[in-house]
Amino acid sequence: MRVVRFGILSATLSLAALAIVRAQAADNAAIQEKAAVCSGCHGENGISQTENIPSLAGQPDQFIQWQLVFFRAGSRKNDQMQPIAEEITNEDIRNFGAYFAQMTPPKAAEDGDPDLSKKGAQVAVGRRCASCHTDSFAGTKAVARLAGQREEYLVKSLHDYKSSQRVGGGGAAMADVAYHMSDEEITAVSHYLAYFK
Repeated sequence: MRVVRFGILSATLSLAALAIVRAQAADNAAIQEKAAVCSGCHGENGISQTENIPSLAGQPDQFIQWQLVFFRAGSRKNDQMQPIAEEITNEDIRNFGAYFAQMTPPKAAEDGDPDLSKKGAQVAVGRRCASCHTDSFAGTKAVARLAGQREEYLVKSLHDYKSSQRVGGGGAAMADVAYHMSDEEITAVSHYLAYFK
């Protein structure tokens, strides 16, 4: 009798596990389909090939989620992102965060200006960038990954923080850091982070 019960229990658990796997596969396919809209600007596999458009691959889950919330609420402005963010649900936001976070982040190209990177490294130390963005500049939780991000996008972001055009989340901390940076420092640290390995 125990053998029969064990066999029934085992078969039931196997069917339940199979149902979960199928549901997850269906969920992943649905997320991939929705995320296809993102690849038009943010690039295949979340790696941007377009000037001033950030790569999303490898960004921390919570960071992606918060940025989408800021776009949806209108506290972060962007003519392309606003209409998209207004149409997505809270569940979509959670799914997009998880989807892009699990992707392989962009690999930095070979640094063509190591002297500028050296200056940028000094700026990063002086401005304590690693205290929030981690020693590897991979970001964490709601803090952005900077390593390997598009250089001109980093420059634009720092200028946006400096001029208070970009707000939300750690915006106050970033505005305070960027406000005191010269254009030369912004250029150097952006180059350093874009090519950081």
